Amino acid sequence: MVLRHAREVGDSLTPGLRTLVVGAGSAGSALVRDLLRTPDFGLVPVGLVDDDPAKVGTEHLGLPVLGPLADLTPIALRHRAQVVALAIPGLPSHEVRRLAKAAGAAGASVRYLPSFLAALRREVVGTDMRALDVGRLIGRNEVHVASPDVASIIGGRRVLVTGAGGSIGSELCRQIHAFGPARLYMLDHDESNLHRLQLEIWGEALLTDESLVIADIRDRSRVRHVFRTLRPDIVFHAAAHKHLPLLERHPCEAVKSNVLGTAHLVEAALDVGVQRFVLISTDKAADPTSVLGASKRLAELIVQRHARDARNLGTGVYSAVRFGNVLGSRGSLLSVLAEQMGSGGPVTVTHPDVTRFFMTIEEAVGLVLEAGRMSRGGEVFVLDMGEPVRIVDLVHNFAAQVNAGDVEIRFTGLRAGEKLNEALFSAAEERLPTVHQRIYATVSEGEPEDLAGALTALYDAAEDNDDTVVRKLLGDLLPGYATAELTTVQLPVAAAAPYPDGF
Repeated sequence: MVLRHAREVGDSLTPGLRTLVVGAGSAGSALVRDLLRTPDFGLVPVGLVDDDPAKVGTEHLGLPVLGPLADLTPIALRHRAQVVALAIPGLPSHEVRRLAKAAGAAGASVRYLPSFLAALRREVVGTDMRALDVGRLIGRNEVHVASPDVASIIGGRRVLVTGAGGSIGSELCRQIHAFGPARLYMLDHDESNLHRLQLEIWGEALLTDESLVIADIRDRSRVRHVFRTLRPDIVFHAAAHKHLPLLERHPCEAVKSNVLGTAHLVEAALDVGVQRFVLISTDKAADPTSVLGASKRLAELIVQRHARDARNLGTGVYSAVRFGNVLGSRGSLLSVLAEQMGSGGPVTVTHPDVTRFFMTIEEAVGLVLEAGRMSRGGEVFVLDMGEPVRIVDLVHNFAAQVNAGDVEIRFTGLRAGEKLNEALFSAAEERLPTVHQRIYATVSEGEPEDLAGALTALYDAAEDNDDTVVRKLLGDLLPGYATAELTTVQLPVAAAAPYPDGF
């Protein structure tokens, strides 16, 4: 019975991501059995790899053992694997890094035992990969985005990631490292984040390597010095302020980092002839109602304007990528839910009908890498994220999966700048297909009149820390943007923990 079912799965009769399991021992066997029993999880095992020559060429639980670990890349390519699951407990860190690099070279993402939830939250909270059914949470199957073709823009090139210590930035660094860049430069203003990231990727953190760059993107001269010294070929710009309620109260800081910082980077990139530049944006930039959304929309416009300049000069390709809410990012939904449930207090949700688009961190990074590969200049890319998810439904689904029982939900009201429902494209933007069936693009037809002069006035107001003028200028630059009145929501002490957008 197991043999027949496994062969059907291997023949792709069951929908899901094609998965190679590394390790045909007891842990690998348990993982294969669990995945075969729970096809709704979305991982479809198609074979195993193992270094035991007695197992290679045999069938294990109805699946073929396809070869040794050293042949992971060609095996993954031959069998069109989209995920590689490492199921060898106690595997040395250097071997994990080698296998992750081999999987990345085949365009496959990597999952680790003991749990997929651990991969999302970066902490061990379960005993197997069934700890969290992501598809049930986000209302759709996870999309495998990045293709092996990404290696064509990464391999052998100098790649710079800004905001490298953050959730998206660090995952970008891990996956870029697997594609074999000539150099990977990791830029952040937080030295502790860089120390942690170097330890994760290389297994040591001596802090003596030029790959680590301490810099603040607000500092124009420092940014120019970094670019002229390192001369990166590819730039992924993930550095930003991104917490909506905080930026409503501190709009000048949003302008300094998200708008001016982006301008510094694209100007420096043009100066040294960067080949590809990808900005990480947000779905809140579509018809923005918040300072966060407005600042990121202006960042998109700055990138698109420089994309035209780069195209005219024949020097590079500049684009942007919009995300919904990312599961697994620092301070995101999962960690906040776990904290609030663990403390015994109520879960705070802004509104009974509030919805958001969600994606996993693997999808987010895959979208960034694929956008970098596909871009011809000036596009804003968006992943087809299905239907928006009601936060209330997501809370109940999460509670059920972690056996939290009945959960008390307390509604706090939408905060200043928040939307009840997000959109991926503005009303004036056209959704355009790309060569990837789950990725769309849009290209702005125009920009605000005298954008350069208006931005200069905005930067001056931000430098003066004049919140009132900054809000007015944001409204002048983006006619569809209406500044919101600040409101204060008084929360009981027990429920006053920070929570992300929608909570």
